[in-house]
Amino acid sequence: MIRFDNLPPEVMQAMCTPMHQILSPQNNIPGSLYVGSLSAVQDKDLLSEHRITHLVQVLDAPWLPLSEKDGFNCYRIQILDQSTVDLKPHLEAVCNHIDKALRSGRNVLVHCQQGISRSTAIVIAYLIRNHGMSYDNAFALVKRKRACAKPNSGFVAALREWEAEWRRPQAMRRFTT
Repeated sequence: MIRFDNLPPEVMQAMCTPMHQILSPQNNIPGSLYVGSLSAVQDKDLLSEHRITHLVQVLDAPWLPLSEKDGFNCYRIQILDQSTVDLKPHLEAVCNHIDKALRSGRNVLVHCQQGISRSTAIVIAYLIRNHGMSYDNAFALVKRKRACAKPNSGFVAALREWEAEWRRPQAMRRFTT
């Protein structure tokens, strides 16, 4: 018998709730942003119900659960959920991709395996860059919407550096893509 009584409540929630809406349509951004787990992309009815057309897949798996052949616009970041992984080289391009989709009225799901670390880190980066939020405010928003959100320590450090870069004057920024 499989027992789940020793799992933290946030992990249980991640297992039971495939995705959460982080941003709903706003004045100048008509699309919605979601964060979730692999189980979300395995439920095509759920994706259809929420009009998800764009997937940001932050997985280290050699296979994709869904792809362009399934009618989705897919953006893939193949990284492990380890604190030694450098997240920053991926952030500028993925934030541009998410923003373009949302501004064109498309709904975007950012997902990883469990929807706890990698996907939440990408969503936090988007909120920092495109909504001018601090790391703390962006994390608090994501955590409020998806209680299991917990980027690993290396991702947190990278996101805090990302925030510091975005707070510098434009002329002093030095991003590498």
